[in-house]
Amino acid sequence: MPKDPKTGQEIVLVLQGGGALGAYQGGVYQALSDGNFRPGWVAGISIGGINAALIAGNPPERRLERLTAFWDQVTATVPWRPIFAGDGKRPLFTTLSSAWVASFGAPGFFKPRIPSPLPLALNPPETLSYYDTLPLRETLERLVDFDRINAKETRLSVGAVNVRTGNFVYFDNWKQKIGPEHIMASGAIPPGFPAIEIDGEFYWDGGLVSNTPIQYVLDEERTQDLLIFQVDLFSARGEMPATMMAAAEREKDIRFSSRTRMNTDTSLKEHQVKTALRRLLDQLPQELRDLPECREIEAFTKENAVTVVHFINRRRKSDSNSKDYEFSRVTMHEHWTAGVEDVELTLAQRAWIERRLPTSGVAVFDLAMGQVRYTSADGREEVAGTRGAEERRKTDSP
Repeated sequence: MPKDPKTGQEIVLVLQGGGALGAYQGGVYQALSDGNFRPGWVAGISIGGINAALIAGNPPERRLERLTAFWDQVTATVPWRPIFAGDGKRPLFTTLSSAWVASFGAPGFFKPRIPSPLPLALNPPETLSYYDTLPLRETLERLVDFDRINAKETRLSVGAVNVRTGNFVYFDNWKQKIGPEHIMASGAIPPGFPAIEIDGEFYWDGGLVSNTPIQYVLDEERTQDLLIFQVDLFSARGEMPATMMAAAEREKDIRFSSRTRMNTDTSLKEHQVKTALRRLLDQLPQELRDLPECREIEAFTKENAVTVVHFINRRRKSDSNSKDYEFSRVTMHEHWTAGVEDVELTLAQRAWIERRLPTSGVAVFDLAMGQVRYTSADGREEVAGTRGAEERRKTDSP
């Protein structure tokens, strides 16, 4: 697995779900690749799972080409630019372009199911949706080399939910053979998309339970030191909405971002507890440390060093809860460019350049917001400001 040359940490890319907002992840990957940070493990949910498959299912020299091909294809229905100038008119363009996609679908991704299933009519699971995702299967088969994925050159993990049991599951090429259906299952959000059958069970979008796979990564790897690039598409922070459309957008941001924050904070607290237990063990006399109970605690407190670099798509406020299915070409390019710029800003910051491998706990960087969080060895959380982020944000395009 590729490692960070500075710290020796394994490089992991974690991709949140968020539909059309996922173009931001393409920009993040482009800038990370340009900076020679190529992941050996990609984990994703929903659109993050699709982007993850495009990355893991291609050789490094073709990944950007395939990501670009996917996003150019799915935005081909709305290639025009907004004819309205100014911030105040942009929500109208967002509403119109998302309504167009809702009516006609996104090429190579989904198309309207005609006729749509009636609310009380009985339907087989594969047709119980407003859209047909067969085009996505065809796109995945064309742009993703599943033989490469199953050769385990890059680890791939995608999350989904078992419709019958409600259990959250991960499909992982280190544990099973992966095909297009596993990627489709991760993004099968109901009632828009149909459940996907795998080995006799049906699965829906993993975002129904958790919209980020970071906890899976932390639970799966407790030995190797990790450098995790976590890419989120919804921001937990935002302004008080002033319109009904803005309120609906804000609700969606909170709903899909909250678990990312919760999982990261839970991991931080777990590492703090382990640090405290290790300090306690160090103070015990040897005869007590030799007890089976103490040896069990000692084994539990052994931990890897984890650095989380957090990228969040905060760049453009749409005042619309349809932003996750607003597949216009111009908006896709804005998201992509924002991803590139956020990575470039982060990698240029002094706090990142001078970073050290955490001796204990988790270091969390969120430099695009001008903030660095680090949980130190004694369990204290330190916050330090960085320069340049605020100036950049003031000049952001709408």
